[in-house]
Amino acid sequence: MNGALKLAALVGLGLAAQPVHAQSLSQALASAYANNPTLNAARALTRSTHEGVAIARGGFRPQVFGSADIAGRTLNNTPGPTETGIDSTLSLNVEQNLFNGFQTINATRGAESAVRAQQEALRSTEQDTLLSAVTAFADVIQNTEILRLNRNNLEFLNEQVRASQDRFEVGEGTRTDISQAQADRQAAVSQVLSSEANLAAARAVFFQVTGIEAKKLRRDIKINRLLPKSLRAALASGAREHPDIMSALHNVDTAAFNVKEQEGALLPTLSVEGNVSTQFHPVAGVSDRVDSASVVGRLTVPIYQGGIVSAQVRQSKEQLGQARINVDVARDQIRAEVVSAWNNLLAANASIRAAQAGVRAAELALDGVIEEQRVGQRTRLDILDQQSTLIDAQITLAQARRSQLVFAYTLVSSIGRLDARQLNLRIALHNPNKHYKKVRDKWIGLRTPDGR
Repeated sequence: MNGALKLAALVGLGLAAQPVHAQSLSQALASAYANNPTLNAARALTRSTHEGVAIARGGFRPQVFGSADIAGRTLNNTPGPTETGIDSTLSLNVEQNLFNGFQTINATRGAESAVRAQQEALRSTEQDTLLSAVTAFADVIQNTEILRLNRNNLEFLNEQVRASQDRFEVGEGTRTDISQAQADRQAAVSQVLSSEANLAAARAVFFQVTGIEAKKLRRDIKINRLLPKSLRAALASGAREHPDIMSALHNVDTAAFNVKEQEGALLPTLSVEGNVSTQFHPVAGVSDRVDSASVVGRLTVPIYQGGIVSAQVRQSKEQLGQARINVDVARDQIRAEVVSAWNNLLAANASIRAAQAGVRAAELALDGVIEEQRVGQRTRLDILDQQSTLIDAQITLAQARRSQLVFAYTLVSSIGRLDARQLNLRIALHNPNKHYKKVRDKWIGLRTPDGR
């Protein structure tokens, strides 16, 4: 019986040896980095944002159009025969912008700022995904330990029921002892079933986040090297490195360039247009062909545009003000997250120490109650109560260790350092700049860089 209690204690303390082939945390994070659909959707959005630069830069380039016109013609000559024919025109038109109030330049710069903002947003999504993977990983470990504890508790209570029945048969116990043991055993059965359901749910979330089934898990990443040394250092790192703040700053740049782009619509525009055309006019069976070419310079000075552009300028200025406020919002939010994660981690560390002491005390108390019951100084109910106290202490320890793991990674995420590179994940790192460089100056082509 004491051997079963020792095993339960080892499981509660998380000291059972892990097999060599167990899944590691780094494997789970690498799988989430490669397979998580939310993260892959963010990468697709980033690639789409890259094309905004190519669209804006298109304003520097000429636009070429070809056209063909066909028209039927009927000419009723009086006096004389009626003439019929088909007139056709083929033309090629080239338009080149020379000056449009710096709208193209500012649109390009704004699109480039939007790219930088989205890349930082992608980095934030990567952090959230990896933190979700860590949380799912910790939940599976916690629920596995709790299930083992509850199963060991059920085995212990089964033994107590058998012992109560044996003592009753030899006249040393009562039916009340048997009923109490059976009632506690049924409660333990319910706890085992509930633990199995919780573990199944945790495994489902783990698969949702990582794309792989959870097996026997083990921790293999030393996160302490990424943790800040003090709360002040954590706050400074978060304000300097967190992608949400960096993205908000780039959004301010994007909004500022949008204001300049809208104001450019109030300035004159200058363009040049070239046209080459061939016209065919068949008359009385004889083809009459006319070739023509022209070059036109066009200067347009806006005088009044119905108030539309003015409203657009005012609107863009309000959006710029909102973007600046969002920077303060992001900074305040990150600061709150850093402080919360720092203190939660401290509390988790203290909880582990307290829970370990509680488990040791509960084990000694249970051994003592068992010995006292054997000599008649304690009742069977005392043993059951003390066993329940031990199980509660072991579950508290499992929960505290889960909290320690999650809050450590939450703190690293809150200061902007939870990414595949700093975690040294063994996986090819996603580099959005490769796609950006391929599409930024692309003049033509319908296929994406990956061949779609």
